[in-house]
Amino acid sequence: MKILVVDDDKEIVELLDIYIKNEGYEPVSAYNGKEALTKLHTDPEIGLMILDVMMPEMSGIEVVREVRRDSQLPILILSAKTEDMDKIKGLLTGADDYVAKPFNPLEVMARVKSLLRRSQNDLKQDEPEVLDIGPLTINSDSHEVKTLTGKSIQLTALEFGILYLLASHPNRVFSADDIFERVWQQESIISAKTVMVHVSHLRDKIEEATGGEKVIETVWGVGYKIESH
Repeated sequence: MKILVVDDDKEIVELLDIYIKNEGYEPVSAYNGKEALTKLHTDPEIGLMILDVMMPEMSGIEVVREVRRDSQLPILILSAKTEDMDKIKGLLTGADDYVAKPFNPLEVMARVKSLLRRSQNDLKQDEPEVLDIGPLTINSDSHEVKTLTGKSIQLTALEFGILYLLASHPNRVFSADDIFERVWQQESIISAKTVMVHVSHLRDKIEEATGGEKVIETVWGVGYKIESH
């Protein structure tokens, strides 16, 4: 497994390369957005990208948008910008998680391992392979989601995890903390806004594919659920 580290700060790239090697992965380095895209397109062994936001030639947000056109590669954003709106903008663009600079490399690697577990299938073996709920068919083995008309919905690993969690427990309300701990597979260490952003993006994709069907319901002050019909 290769992990692509993209940052115009060479010291940060070298630091993360050391920690990536210590975890048994192979680091790949890029120092701007265009170089990152070139390496992604030419190296199919890259399984995750750690990406800075503020870079020359092409910003990290632009890179995420470009990658999301045809790939669900897990993406972890690094940025000195810590305001909530910057975090929300990055996640809505399609990134999976966000760590603010200055960061602890051990925290970055914990987030990396969590994203990889999620993308490589952490679903319980005793849960059904296929779920039919509302206008959707959800395949837990292939991570495919289709509408009743056969239209595929492209989801990130975390979006799929949220959808599968809610769909496999119909009528049960999950709080943002519950969702984060089950899907991200970490203790809830970030704001509920991160979960809210992923749910919002997931809803948009479902509604676009189904012609406006509302599958995920908000229980105000409590959390989210999918009702069985």
